[in-house]
Amino acid sequence: MSAVPDFLVDLALRCADAAGVVARRHYRTRVDVDVKADASPVTIADREVESAIRAILTVERPDDGILGEEHGSQDLNAEYVWVIDPIDGTKSFITGRPLFTTLIALLHRGVPVLGIIDQPVIGDRWLGIAGRPTTLNGAPITTRPCADIAMATQAATMPFHQVEFAMTQASSRYMVWGGDAYAFGLLAGGFIDLMVEAGLQPYDWAALVAVIEGAGGLITDWEGQPLRLGCNGNVVAAGDPALHAQVLAMFRDRL
Repeated sequence: MSAVPDFLVDLALRCADAAGVVARRHYRTRVDVDVKADASPVTIADREVESAIRAILTVERPDDGILGEEHGSQDLNAEYVWVIDPIDGTKSFITGRPLFTTLIALLHRGVPVLGIIDQPVIGDRWLGIAGRPTTLNGAPITTRPCADIAMATQAATMPFHQVEFAMTQASSRYMVWGGDAYAFGLLAGGFIDLMVEAGLQPYDWAALVAVIEGAGGLITDWEGQPLRLGCNGNVVAAGDPALHAQVLAMFRDRL
């Protein structure tokens, strides 16, 4: 039985629809790009997409908390908290590549129970709901079997220096780059087997949990703990639980 009432699912979908209208309006226009304190880019599209989502939530769920990448947080101790990444993959957005996504998640008492990965240009929308199968554009999807990293296709947004990543990159059969959250959606659909990322923020990972778990995969931190607010953002996701266990064993034995 799902932990998410249907009216909250409908609300999340309407938020994604509203976000898509704004994102498409700015896509492949020459928007100004600002640089945030962490050196990541941000545009008017990021800000306006999040504002569009917040406007709906403020009216319909005034007692819920919100954690957004661009406009901050409020009431994070509320029973329900919405987590928003308005444009995940801003570098893809500003270079005209249709691999950016809008991420909308719902936490219930701190646990991710709903996630949407929405690509408004291509029209791909992954929907994950605790207790239900994950869907892509309304059709159920599943991860694919791949129990051995030697046979795995791994994806990552970009290389990083941690030894854990070097180990998995060297051990995987194939390595592909880029895609941000879109690549996690592809993992849920059985096209990628493994993703290892470091230092993700809650708005980067919150929507991924229900999507991947509802498709039969696993996503945790590098110690195998569930992703929750306050975690370090080091993430490993695998379509096959046996592959996930193998990778965690590699991390434990690295020293």
